[in-house]
Order: sequence, then C-alpha cells, then structure tokens
Amino acid sequence: MRQRPSLKAVLCGASVLLLALSTLAPAQQFRRGGLYGDWDVTVDYDGRQMQSILAFSRDREGNRTGQWISFWGLTELQDVKIEEGQVSFAWTRQNREGQSTTTTFTGKIEEGKLTGTLSSDRGQYALTGQRSPRMPRAAGRWDMKLQMGERQRTATLTVTADKEGNLAAQWKSERGEPELSDVQYSRGELSFKMKSGDPDRQWEAAFAGNIEGDTLSGKVTSQRGEMTTEGKRIGAPLIGTWNLDVTSERGTRKQRLRVNADMTGLYGARPIEKVNLEGDQVSFKIVLQFGDRSFEMDFAGKVTESKLTGELTTSRGSQKVVGTKVVRTFRRPSAR
Repeated sequence: MRQRPSLKAVLCGASVLLLALSTLAPAQQFRRGGLYGDWDVTVDYDGRQMQSILAFSRDREGNRTGQWISFWGLTELQDVKIEEGQVSFAWTRQNREGQSTTTTFTGKIEEGKLTGTLSSDRGQYALTGQRSPRMPRAAGRWDMKLQMGERQRTATLTVTADKEGNLAAQWKSERGEPELSDVQYSRGELSFKMKSGDPDRQWEAAFAGNIEGDTLSGKVTSQRGEMTTEGKRIGAPLIGTWNLDVTSERGTRKQRLRVNADMTGLYGARPIEKVNLEGDQVSFKIVLQFGDRSFEMDFAGKVTESKLTGELTTSRGSQKVVGTKVVRTFRRPSAR
C-alpha cells in the first residue's frame, strides 16, 4: 500500500512552492503588464506640457519596435530595449535644412507607470505616461438579424464602455427599446439581460453570444423560446489602425489614424469625437487649441478595401492623405 505523505512534509512542500512563486511573481507580473501596446505620455518642456503616444510592438521576426506619435507626425524608434523594467530607445529627426537631431530615452515601468528622461542636444526633459485604456471588442454598433422559425426581425445593438471599462448597451428595433442590464464581456463572449420598457407588455429575456472578428452570433432566450441572432459590426471597413502619408507643399510625413469601435478616434495623439462613415465616404473634424487660439482641421475622403484617401483642410490650405490599414498578424514571440 502506498503511504500518504505526513502533514509536516505537505506543509514543507507548500512552503517551498510559495517561496518559488514569490520569487517569480514580480517577473511574471511585469511580463503580463509588459511594454507592448500604446502609452499616453506627457513631456514637460520647461513648463510646457506636450501630449504624445508611444506605441510598442514586435515585427514579424519578433524584434521590438516602437513609434513616437504626436500631432506633428509619426517617428520610428530605434534600439528599443527593456530589461527588468528598465526601458530605453532613441530616434533621429531631420529638420528642413537636413540637419539631424537624435533624442534618447531612459526610464522604467513601475506599477503600470512609465517614467524617465528624454535627452538631446537641446536639453533634458521629464516624461511620464500610463498605458492607454483598451476599448472592449464588444463596444460599438451592431446590425442585428433575429430569426425564430419563419419569423425574421432586425435591430441595432449599441454597446458603450466608460473609462473604467464598465459596459452599457441599448437595443432598438421596430418593436421598441427594451431595457438592457448586466452587460458582460469576457474572452469573446457577450451577454446581457433584456426587459420590456412597455408597462402594458411585460417580458424578460437574456442574450448570450460570441464575437469573432466583426460578427456577433448568439441567441435571445425568453419564456417564448429561443431566437438565433447574427450581428455585423457597423463601420467595420474603417475601424482599426491606419498608417498615413500626409503630403503638403513642405513634403510628406508619416502619421497614424486610429478609429475605435465606437467611431471615436485619434489623429496622431489628438482625439476625434466622431468619425463619420456613409457608404464609402469618410469625414471627421479635429479642433486644435493653442493658448487662446483655436482652429479646425476637416478630413473628407473615402475608404476602399484597405485604402483610405482624402484631404485634410485648414484655413492655411490642404494636405493630401493616403492611408493603409494595419492588418495584425498574430504569432508567438520568440524568447528574448
């Protein structure tokens, strides 16, 4: 007969395991938080606060890459390094006279914050940043089709997320607008409860579905039975990240446009309240504030497959815009 281990042996083994886990926990926690993704950063230029975005990722070969993104354009980072929370990188820019200036960064990631110093021949400046909040994949507007037996219905589902990531939803159809509650999303699965908003026609139901790409498939279940549903994301051709070439009489510069699932966006690091998409026609407006002065930039163009073309117009003139949509390729990064 196999002898059971004594209580003393079990406790000893547990202590060893806890010691090992406590040793690994900081490194594992750092890897989970990590460097990759977007960071909202602020640089203090002698009292003048400038907002930008640092975007870190890996290329197809698994090498670390980064971009410095501001209203003025996008610059590729060089020598992106991270070791035990210590971060460093550099970038080089050329002015109109062709002279190059190299800026370096050294800093650290600690408790979800990025802090450090930018250094160049112009001086040293403090940088602080935090990870940009991610919008849940469920957020946005969905064109829903429902079927129960031979009956078919349509509806529009709108899912919104607040700054803390809490979800709310609205359902509109020809049969009214039921009250939605307990909206939950996790690992591709969306669920919520539905209740009639008409006191004369009380009913309750529950929705459970799965998101794959730009499709939401699921069921609405009530006392009357089940209705199968399939939803398509509204605005899908435009939603995502776009690498732009912006051309004016001064030349061409790189820029990034990000269109969120709720059709808000970012042009560089500047927020866009609403991106409009009618058919293949795209438009949005950016309001720029410099001290007491403000002016507007208007974009008008069209999206065709993975191409975006149009013009940015201000009171000072217009700029041609050509964009290519970023298609993410998922791969397991090599150990480094």
